[in-house]
Amino acid sequence: MNTCLTNNYSCSFYAFYYNVPMPELVNRIICGDCIEVLSKIEDPFADLIFADPPFNIGYKYDKYYDKVKSKNYIAWTKDWMTACKKVLKPDGSFYIAIGDDYAANVKIIGDELGLVMRNWIIWYYTFGQQTKSKFARSHTHIFYFVNDKKNFTFNDRAARVPSDRQLIYNDKRANPAGKMPDDVWTQFSRVCGTFKERASWHPCQMPESLLNRIISVSSNPGECVFDPFTGSGTTAAAAYQLNRNYCGTDISNDYVKNANKRLATLKKTSKQKTVNLFLNSHELAEIKRLASDMPIPTKEILADNKLTKIFTRQFSVRMNNGKKYTEQEIVTSLQEMIL
Repeated sequence: MNTCLTNNYSCSFYAFYYNVPMPELVNRIICGDCIEVLSKIEDPFADLIFADPPFNIGYKYDKYYDKVKSKNYIAWTKDWMTACKKVLKPDGSFYIAIGDDYAANVKIIGDELGLVMRNWIIWYYTFGQQTKSKFARSHTHIFYFVNDKKNFTFNDRAARVPSDRQLIYNDKRANPAGKMPDDVWTQFSRVCGTFKERASWHPCQMPESLLNRIISVSSNPGECVFDPFTGSGTTAAAAYQLNRNYCGTDISNDYVKNANKRLATLKKTSKQKTVNLFLNSHELAEIKRLASDMPIPTKEILADNKLTKIFTRQFSVRMNNGKKYTEQEIVTSLQEMIL
């Protein structure tokens, strides 16, 4: 299979005949098989990898039918995980989303490759694919691996949320920095056909809010986030909005073109937005992320002074930049967000 580097929706079929310098990969979506593309790269470049591969359950993608023999799928899984491990920085993190059928295989392969599992996350998306002869499937496994068990990025403040002690019980024992979310994630709905962020040209799409959490916690601004199965471009879109560099691969030229169009529209829209009087673009992205993480609707937060104070304090914790944010700044920004 030929590989190609896309830039402004055009392909260059010679780009990967030789080892490609890192600047050529930054903020690009690459048309090609991730195993082939990564085999031509000598040095680790990814601070964070998020992979959402085909689950081998019969989906029809543009260039791939997602149903092969089990032994072939497992061998392929090991091949692409090995290729990703090679380009992951020594202090990098590696997240893999996978279905029930092959979750155990991903864990075993991760162990064989020397990856260290920090969490086995369950993403419970509240409504699943309906079935007739068994219980409806309504979750996905997300493995959180690192290269080095002692040396990795984990920005806990970026993920903390207000606890029930703060929101409900007014308990003085509550940690003012909030609590860490559980390893069962329930607040991220599947992206269905009626959602505004839905890309109609792709059959499976991760929600940006879920990627926002992973990217914020396991990378820092300016670092590189890589997705070997770019698909609809959600990882790249989330990384861009959080001031990270992105890089991705996909075997479908149409998916690559559409993902690039999605990114181009996002970049154009972000430049055209009215400048907020109080917060910059990164702060606005983070306030949107915190609002989506909250168990209480934004309108209820705005209507309750106590909740507004808690939200403002939690936002300051997440930003962790020494800047003091006022309740009025937060209220105004939240009001603009829901208009």
